[in-house]
Amino acid sequence: MANTPSREKWQSDFPRWFDWIIEEAEVYDYGRYPVKGMGVWMPYGFQIRRRVLDILRDILDSTGHEEVLFPLLIPDHLLRRESEHIRGFEGEVYWVTHGGFEELDVKLALRPTSETSITYMETFWIKSYKQLPKKYYQVVSVFRYETKATRPMIRLREVTTFKEAHTVHDSFEDAERQVLEAIDAYKKLFDSLGIPYMISRRPDWDKFAGALYTIAFDTIMPDGRALQIGTVHLLGQNFTKAFDFRIQLADESLDYPWQTSYGVSDRVIATLIAVHGDDRGLALPPTVAPIQVVIVPIPSGSDEDRRAVIEAARQVAGELEASGVRVRVDDREEERPGAKFYYWEKKGVPLRIEVGVREAREGYLTVARRDTLEKVKVPRSGVVEAVKRLLDDVEKRLEERAKSFFRERVVRTHSLEEAREWVEARRGIAEVPWCGVEECGLKMEEETGAKALGSPWPREPVEGAKCPVCGRDAVTWLRLARTY
Repeated sequence: MANTPSREKWQSDFPRWFDWIIEEAEVYDYGRYPVKGMGVWMPYGFQIRRRVLDILRDILDSTGHEEVLFPLLIPDHLLRRESEHIRGFEGEVYWVTHGGFEELDVKLALRPTSETSITYMETFWIKSYKQLPKKYYQVVSVFRYETKATRPMIRLREVTTFKEAHTVHDSFEDAERQVLEAIDAYKKLFDSLGIPYMISRRPDWDKFAGALYTIAFDTIMPDGRALQIGTVHLLGQNFTKAFDFRIQLADESLDYPWQTSYGVSDRVIATLIAVHGDDRGLALPPTVAPIQVVIVPIPSGSDEDRRAVIEAARQVAGELEASGVRVRVDDREEERPGAKFYYWEKKGVPLRIEVGVREAREGYLTVARRDTLEKVKVPRSGVVEAVKRLLDDVEKRLEERAKSFFRERVVRTHSLEEAREWVEARRGIAEVPWCGVEECGLKMEEETGAKALGSPWPREPVEGAKCPVCGRDAVTWLRLARTY
């Protein structure tokens, strides 16, 4: 353990700790695939990813979303139909220009996002207000030529877990209702994972290209930097006008429909790892842990005793599995119990059950919690109830610990100097009174060396406070932080 990077030394060690944890826990292999900014999901990490996506799919499916799958390639002329959108992405697009030895007649973009391609197909599918609202989503790879320093799961050139939803509405009011539904969906997702967040309306100079406005979810990583983990965009009629996409309304007139889009990415998994992990490795919420309980038999003594221990471990596993608990028996003979303990702690398994000769004889089990490393004894006859109770408690404790860390790293101040000191020390997010004028917001970014995340959503009143740049009455708070 002496050489293990420390999460607690978050000001200097966090990147090394994160790289260590995804490698040691066999989650994600990054840096060895021979294309910069691209990683490989390993089997254990893929199971975590799948369980997170299962939660998200359940939330979306329950609110009338329909899953689709669009082509990866987008023709140049299609991508350029919405000029503001392409200006926002043109420096990041990967282009396919050849098929074999032949130069293509039309350049093809590797999908950076799908507003244009989905809107194009919607012009064929949707003709009337009677078909609305329509809600599509897909989970795909997107490609962006990221020129900043790439980081595993956080800043990639291939984002492999891009869940994008796209919706169509017959009015501005219904599109805004959809924005609220999308926000609620993401709140449910992050709450189910124990990930703390704040919701902000992005400043106009940092909204999604082609949107009327953007609502964003941000969290705070262990090094004090803010990380955007989800966004919701009200697109208005910008894309439907670009594609001359009209529908018949209830009054029989023709008009351009209204759209929203919203997405999350691999960053959800990165955040799950970062906010719950510790110096021993992953600490996974039971909801998404591929293995919720590992049983380690500790055989000793006579051959009869050893057989009794192994049999007891397997019987316990069978009972837990029958009750819906994901369980594994680690009966590897070549590994000592201590090495097994360390191995499963690194992988974040929420509970470990130890079965030795004494446990097998005396009718109790020793259960170790991954979150606190505490051990408790439970009666053999009540193991299923005890395990489920402990799993619930582990889930709650991880969430409470993450929220406590988050709360301690948000400060409100009326001083730009204090805000600058806060973000420079990598303590987290500073909130400063703001008059709402773009010029003052940009000046705050310049003075603090931080990025403006936006203002609280819903808007919070600011009584008696002045904008520290211009001295006018503040109308909201501006959130400032170092970001990824």
